Amino acid sequence: MSDKTSSENSSLDWVKWIAVAAIAAGAIYTNSYFSTESLLFRTIGILLATGAAGWIAAQTVKGRSFVNLCLEARIEIRKVVWPTRQETTQTTIVVLIVIFIVATILWLLDWGLNSAISSLIG
Repeated sequence: MSDKTSSENSSLDWVKWIAVAAIAAGAIYTNSYFSTESLLFRTIGILLATGAAGWIAAQTVKGRSFVNLCLEARIEIRKVVWPTRQETTQTTIVVLIVIFIVATILWLLDWGLNSAISSLIG
């Protein structure tokens, strides 16, 4: 019984993805066709089409998985311990110092190699 249900869902998913592609293609065509109209109206149309296509895509198996992934990522982001302002400032200073040191080393290396090649060439 579940095999039949999964095959029905699979065939329905293809229909839904085709509908999503048709909505996207229609939105792109309509946006270019009405290029002389107000940008506000075209933007609202694109947003409505994107919302409809997103809602249809979310009804598929892969779409539901993506929505669940986004919800779980949001939960994980809330668990992140963000650095304090002092830690951020100190890290930024260290990065800038390292960049300066590496840039100086590369400049000296370039200058030395340029001098060596110039003396060889004449």
